[in-house]
Amino acid sequence: MTLYSYCLRYDSGFAPNPFWGICTLAVCKPVIRRHANVGDWVVGLGSAQSPEGDFSDRVVYGMEITDKKTMRAYDQFCRAKYPQKIPDPESDDYRRRAGDCIYSYSNRGCVRQRTGFHHRTDQDDDLSGKHVLLSERFYYFGSAARRLPASLKAIMHPFPGHKSTANEPHAEPFVTWIQNLPGVKQNTITGMPQLADTGHECTS
Repeated sequence: MTLYSYCLRYDSGFAPNPFWGICTLAVCKPVIRRHANVGDWVVGLGSAQSPEGDFSDRVVYGMEITDKKTMRAYDQFCRAKYPQKIPDPESDDYRRRAGDCIYSYSNRGCVRQRTGFHHRTDQDDDLSGKHVLLSERFYYFGSAARRLPASLKAIMHPFPGHKSTANEPHAEPFVTWIQNLPGVKQNTITGMPQLADTGHECTS
């Protein structure tokens, strides 16, 4: 089991998207999406410049990868089972506007970018990730991000990119910690995204 950790600069509910009972990372972090596998964990830590203050030592979300799909397969999956994750920019429901299934694949293999939180300039970076990571075992704290204990602060990564192999000694202790937080239930949204309804969007 590999623990991937990174600084989540823009917690908008788009990447990751924790809504509708399944947490998905469909855009941003292309290297993680290419290399992480089922059974690995992905952890997003807050930014020192978050709208809530310095969140650099706080966990915004943690997800155990329970499925990994190609972006084409994710489009088909959302069409069939999770249409709520297909963005609807006109919806009054923020969760619908933050939908992360923004790439539509035709039968001829063409890809079209739906209107959503990313722009055409993000497309190359998004598609280079090749896969979408899905989790049915996740913890999403958002604006109620949880502070790491001192023993786990080594997983912090305030710079671009991510940590993985360096986290090996901390992987199992992290999972034990997050699974035993008092009053926290798996697969629930403890706090709304820090940037919900602020007009900010995710960038890679």
